[in-house]
Amino acid sequence: MIWTAVALGFLGSFHCLGMCGPIAMAISAKDAAPFLQNKIIYNLGRTLTYSLLGAVVGMLGYSLSLVGFQQGISIGMGIFILLMAFFYKKSESIITGSGFFGAVYRLKSSLSHFLKRGGSFAFFMSGILNGFLPCGMVYIALIASLALQSPLDGAIYMFSFGLGTIPMLIGVMISGKLLPLTMRQKFTKALPYMAMLIGILFIVRGMGLGGHILSPDLQAFGQEGPKEGIEVCE
Repeated sequence: MIWTAVALGFLGSFHCLGMCGPIAMAISAKDAAPFLQNKIIYNLGRTLTYSLLGAVVGMLGYSLSLVGFQQGISIGMGIFILLMAFFYKKSESIITGSGFFGAVYRLKSSLSHFLKRGGSFAFFMSGILNGFLPCGMVYIALIASLALQSPLDGAIYMFSFGLGTIPMLIGVMISGKLLPLTMRQKFTKALPYMAMLIGILFIVRGMGLGGHILSPDLQAFGQEGPKEGIEVCE
């Protein structure tokens, strides 16, 4: 599933330029370090936040799997991702307009504080804080991390998602310009379809059809030896 995280991150970066693009350009304007140093530090900070969030939700998925919900989690999260994809604009507006995002104002204030300071540590902290900003693509990736039911797998999935977002943001930070809106819209149109594909993959995975990659027997995970009635090939 790692490739889906990278693809989702790359496509999502075109969508997220509306919120993250101006921040990236502000960081670039303050960057007095040689070439890419602070730009990479900033993006590693974002990716670290994504990875930590992936580990947390992966732990939650793992806890639920211990009580026998392995297949249900994967199928349920796959359906949830499909619903978010089908109603992407609506779900995005709900995410960015929810009441608890009064906290986002304070988050952006802290971000602004570090941006004014400058320096490698400030850029790193700006990236850390930026990773908490609300974004529909981040939440879809986190739902997928939960469905993986492992803190390590969740962290790796979100780390891969973060890596997928870096090329576009690095490009913006170097050029100092946002891509034309028409070009961003073309890539953004592919986002719901990518999310649908991920949702379908997790549903198939949760069905436990016995495939070695796409649909493993999740109920057999964590048990000593194969389940009764499952043939073992020598």
